[in-house]
Amino acid sequence: MPPEIYKAWSRTVAMLALLLALAALGGALAGHAWEALAVAALLVIGWHYWRLQRVLERLTARRRQPLPTRALGRGRGAWSELERLLHRSQVETRGRKTRLLEMLRAYRAVAAALPDAVVVVERNSQRVMWFNEAGTSMLGLQYPAALGAPLAECLKPLSLSHWLAAGRHAEPLEVTSPGGGATLSLKLIPYSESLWLLVARDVTRLLRLERMRRDFVANVSHELRTPLTVLHGYLDMMDDEEDPERQPMIREMQQQSQRMAQLVEDLLTLSRLESAEQLPGEDRIAMAAMLDTLRREAAALGQGRHRIRIEDQAGVDLWGGARELHSAFSNLVSNAVRHTGNEGELVIRWRHGEGGEVVLEVVDSGYGIAPAHLPRLTERFYRVSASRSRESGGTGLGLAIVKHALHLHQARLEIRSEVGVGSTFSCHFGAARVRSRESAGTAPAKPETRT
Repeated sequence: MPPEIYKAWSRTVAMLALLLALAALGGALAGHAWEALAVAALLVIGWHYWRLQRVLERLTARRRQPLPTRALGRGRGAWSELERLLHRSQVETRGRKTRLLEMLRAYRAVAAALPDAVVVVERNSQRVMWFNEAGTSMLGLQYPAALGAPLAECLKPLSLSHWLAAGRHAEPLEVTSPGGGATLSLKLIPYSESLWLLVARDVTRLLRLERMRRDFVANVSHELRTPLTVLHGYLDMMDDEEDPERQPMIREMQQQSQRMAQLVEDLLTLSRLESAEQLPGEDRIAMAAMLDTLRREAAALGQGRHRIRIEDQAGVDLWGGARELHSAFSNLVSNAVRHTGNEGELVIRWRHGEGGEVVLEVVDSGYGIAPAHLPRLTERFYRVSASRSRESGGTGLGLAIVKHALHLHQARLEIRSEVGVGSTFSCHFGAARVRSRESAGTAPAKPETRT
């Protein structure tokens, strides 16, 4: 117990004992000791109830009341100390409320000034609780009609019911603004147990710039094809074994021109995949033949320096685009070959995954990748080691091509790696992409391993 409260309580008890003692003494002198003591006790109880009433009035009063002068002086009792503590608590509470109101006004002013539309949505009922001014211009929400209304009905032209039903698992969605002319990127952010935050950003200019970049890269890459073809032809004509002094220079020029040609092809492939909203055509992919093709490509690229093993454990085929899938798988295999030292081992495994999915894994015993690099591996031109990639002939676009090719198949890429141990690149395809080999009129494939 704090010293101030202890002193006030002791003073009150002492005054009460002194009052009762004086009453008993006066009653004894008058011959009515018990009657005087009872009257004194009733007066004390009445006084305490009166002070309790005053405290309750202070607690229930909605206006600010000054601290009584009796609670300011020295020698105050328990009730005066209680009034002082209540007054201090009320002052502190009002101060906190004032600060909170100021912060709330500041946050609302910031939210109102944001160029992005911000909408606060109640989680269970999905009703609009608040929105800023940009919510009116971008999403067409009208104040006060939209407050308390279901968000899906307020944004009915956008058909967001299924997207909102995904909740915290909803991926960012690009839609056309209800007013037309602008492309919005919608993101749903759960920031409490009962509230969501819908953020809409105008990405029209970004998409236009991205389209211009893709078109520029595609056009430049296409135009480079012809001069590279001419350059290859002249270099082949100059490759004369009778002039050994020029051989190293010609071979170096041939290697660099081939590398440039590969870069052009990768840029065109990536541009085509980025601009495609869906696959141009889908068919049954015979995975047994695909695995055999990947084995031959890995053996040719490695020139016998690696042990290559094929594990066809799933025994099923895949439904998708043959050109896109071969490009993705081939890039994974060529990366594994280039980043695995001599006498290393490569495993290309086709297996079943969880929930009916199928997985193509490319496992190598190469150098491995540090964890800090893993999140950025699928960025175009990103290199873990620029010198090593340059020596191996990589363009830095392979994993970007893999990511976009898998995206068109509603698949995902997972990467696991440990420095000095090796890496595993896994392509996960949903059950909807799986096709039985029996239905194609062929004998059921048994799990096999080929080296």
